[in-house]
Amino acid sequence: MSTELFFIYDTHCPWSYASLPLVNAIKSAFPEIKLHLWHSARYEGDENIAKQTIENVINDSNCTFNQDYLSQLKHAKNSTLAANLMAWIEHKIPEEALPVLNALYKAHFEQANELSSIEDVADIISEFKLSPPKKVFTKEKLTKDADIIMHDITELQDFINTQAIPALLLAVDDNLILLNHNLYLKNPDAIVDGIKLEL
Repeated sequence: MSTELFFIYDTHCPWSYASLPLVNAIKSAFPEIKLHLWHSARYEGDENIAKQTIENVINDSNCTFNQDYLSQLKHAKNSTLAANLMAWIEHKIPEEALPVLNALYKAHFEQANELSSIEDVADIISEFKLSPPKKVFTKEKLTKDADIIMHDITELQDFINTQAIPALLLAVDDNLILLNHNLYLKNPDAIVDGIKLEL
């Protein structure tokens, strides 16, 4: 039986941040599952995060947000560089993708790091001993790897008939199941039982 998990997310999306513990719980319980972390590059420097969104995430999950992050909500978000970095990791060293994604979320939401320059991600690059090419460190355009992922996301979203992010999908052989991640945001470990039922 072939089993894969798809997580469509954005590093600057609070709901994606709230959903990451579900991905961690699934991967921990099912280490053999093939994981696809697909950054949607939703934020392009022209949109900020509404305070109401943060309040909703806090009420519906276990997330907390750094006060410095909350003070930057009116700043327009740009996740292009993070999308480029994650696409390169997904392509070159996928086994590092989930640990790096956890580090990026921690930096952004818990340390108010904008993740929009090479300086912003330098500590993470060093921590994981990464050596991405220079083209990754741009917030002006997506790299070829990120463009390929965007194409894959579009195809998958057309299939599931929603463009909402985050999205968690379980593929078991030829069956694709859209997981209702909202049910598990306050109890991420409970999604493991849901996955067992699907398997």
